[in-house]
Amino acid sequence: MKYRVAEIFSSINGEGPRAGEVAVFVRFVGCNLQCTYCDTRWANEADVSYREMTGAELYKQVLATGIKNVTLTGGEPLIQPGIAALTDLMCQDPALSVEIETNGSVSLKPFCTEANRRPGFTMDYKLASSGMEDKMVLANFEVLTCRDAVKFVVGDQNDLARACEIISTYGLIKKTAVFISPVFAQIAPSEIVKFMIMHQMNGVRLQLQLHKVIWNPEKRGV
Repeated sequence: MKYRVAEIFSSINGEGPRAGEVAVFVRFVGCNLQCTYCDTRWANEADVSYREMTGAELYKQVLATGIKNVTLTGGEPLIQPGIAALTDLMCQDPALSVEIETNGSVSLKPFCTEANRRPGFTMDYKLASSGMEDKMVLANFEVLTCRDAVKFVVGDQNDLARACEIISTYGLIKKTAVFISPVFAQIAPSEIVKFMIMHQMNGVRLQLQLHKVIWNPEKRGV
């Protein structure tokens, strides 16, 4: 099995439970969604350049970095054919902490059959401003645990209200880590803080994309 890899790079996790920690990123090409605010649209284009790499090659390159946090991202990594074989390979290594950034539109159940040998998931819930909320797999909330996270990217007050509704309806605070992030340059973080205070959103964390603060927001490979 070979995987289509757009880039591999070492940086810090810009968001999610391990934000601020160094990580090695494997970015796959292709996505099944077209979010209005997508910041990696280039990786989803038909003419994007990529390398075809086997699982063994990817694993070897990850080990060569000496970094234990591994983030599989995209695009949407879970639509890569044979991705479960790659996660099984990496999760067998107790020295690695494997995380998948997923867009919420792919069922997580097939990847959670072995509790001790599965990656952690940072799962988006796409709100109305993304244009993709109807693609969300709500059953994914059933398999999330304390090792995972749900991220709501909000673009306006309506998104905030919907995020609050989803968090409450599915009892997410008791199950997993919950983050709210602004669509970059579309809504002020102070507006989100005001909403969180007003609605007593205990246990929810506001998170900014650190890589966009540290580097130019358009810069790749960081």
